[in-house]
Amino acid sequence: MQQDRRVIALGFFDGVHLGHGALLNRVGEMAARLKAVPAAVTFDTHPENLILKSPAVPLLSSPLDRAELMRRYYGIQDVIVAHFDERMMHMPWREFVTDYLVKENGAVHLVAGHDFHFGYKGEGNPERLAQLCCELGIGCDIIPKVERDHITISSTYIRTLIAQGEMERANEFLGHPHTLTDTVAHGKKLGSTLGFPTVNLRFQPGVLIPAYGVYATKVWFENGESRPAVTNIGVRPTVDDGDKVTVEGFILDFSGDLYGQTVRMEFYKKLRGERKFADLEALKQEVMHNAEQTRAYFAVR
Repeated sequence: MQQDRRVIALGFFDGVHLGHGALLNRVGEMAARLKAVPAAVTFDTHPENLILKSPAVPLLSSPLDRAELMRRYYGIQDVIVAHFDERMMHMPWREFVTDYLVKENGAVHLVAGHDFHFGYKGEGNPERLAQLCCELGIGCDIIPKVERDHITISSTYIRTLIAQGEMERANEFLGHPHTLTDTVAHGKKLGSTLGFPTVNLRFQPGVLIPAYGVYATKVWFENGESRPAVTNIGVRPTVDDGDKVTVEGFILDFSGDLYGQTVRMEFYKKLRGERKFADLEALKQEVMHNAEQTRAYFAVR
């Protein structure tokens, strides 16, 4: 069986921001030219978590969301999620290219960022990658840094924005709405009390939780339709006494049962911080106000 020929972007691609987009666009161009499959290699675990033995780097997106963002916005057909373990961590950089990328995954052209390091102790770098590709007779592109407003676009900077609830600015650097995909779970039926259908979602372990508060969001269903929603992220102080973080979207202009469906939630704007109300009626009135803010927001988009 003949192996697919692939043009492969290299990186972790957390959040799939505009800097990553420069690599992925180049992959698409070269794949079309070489009649190869546009692909990307990412990892299931952030390498720093294993290398530094330190507290987890909070991620902007799960592997599932990362792969879907690359497909949706950049046409990447094959997202290879490599398991980052001790074996991968200790793999010599040359072996990573010759054995893993070329022999196992059919690489005919590689694309990496200007600061990409790989292999044991990070000994592989863009210069060495380009030289080895030349020796192997395969193509290689090294993409320079991408800036916006004189700031280098990076996952680290975007994490800071989202942690502060600055969703609109974060989305400018991402190049798309911040996204959460999950299967709808049963909640405490608060939506029926307030008169809105709700979706209860969860951030996967290790994924960054945005600043607590209420956001204007859009929920996409499995059938490809979408509805605006008012989404609360936090501990719901009006109705709960615990510290469990929930993501509860109140869907506007929709009726139906979404339990068990996988939905995609896109975050657009923080409307207010999370706060405790005197009673459910006061909470309902505020949600109604947030619903009008959300409708007005999407009406001009």
